[in-house]
Amino acid sequence: MKRDVIFYQLFQRFPNLFFDLIGRSQMEGYRFDSVEVKEPTFRIDGVFLPPESAASKTIFFTEVQFQRDETLYDRFFAESMLYLHRNPIYDDWYGVILLKSRRLEPKRTEIHRSLLNGPQVQRIYLNELGNPNELPINLQIVLLTLATKKKLPSQARQLIEQVQQESMSDLTRREIIDSITTIAVYRFSKLSRDEVEAMMGLRLEETKVYQEAKAEGKTEGSLETKLKTVPKLLEYGLSQEKVAEILELTIEQVREAAQTQSAK
Repeated sequence: MKRDVIFYQLFQRFPNLFFDLIGRSQMEGYRFDSVEVKEPTFRIDGVFLPPESAASKTIFFTEVQFQRDETLYDRFFAESMLYLHRNPIYDDWYGVILLKSRRLEPKRTEIHRSLLNGPQVQRIYLNELGNPNELPINLQIVLLTLATKKKLPSQARQLIEQVQQESMSDLTRREIIDSITTIAVYRFSKLSRDEVEAMMGLRLEETKVYQEAKAEGKTEGSLETKLKTVPKLLEYGLSQEKVAEILELTIEQVREAAQTQSAK
């Protein structure tokens, strides 16, 4: 799973998530983007660009790292400084490095000590954010990227239930649930999106896939789709009763679908 892709998708949808993560929740109007530096040409994937109307323009460079990379800081600082050199329009800059854990710290850090220990660079170790149950929803979404495949379905279901109870607009709620689903889809790449959504406790009729099919008038096979989904949901620890509830099937239909699969 490319977790950096997941983070960049989250940052694009919810720029405020990044600023909440680094303790700067009052930042408004920022746009998350990737930028290109020419001569030599390379692309920086994670940059928060200030609004054009801002009186003081501060740019945020960010890097998400889930694998060991001994050249991480060499590359991060070189790219960031070169971008500032090519674009002398900013008043200030900050660097934020998100690491899965301290174990991924490069061994060679002394050469960058003034930057790494200074006020302009912040390192965040995701596994040290705290107990998910005690964190705001946006940070719980971040921690969901660390969950094992065994624990992810139950954590996702619990988070979705919390989101559904929170006071927010329907659009925001749908965006958050869709982000949670996207994380699960990356982790369970062998399942279709509607199967993942059902695994997390969303009714099939509420899923994005079902709604798109309904809009196109292609829901005739919905029962068949549900029955095909049963064995895969049972594999991820859901009881037959829970699967029946999620898919709106009878216990008999669930048992028959499970037996049909085991007989193949």
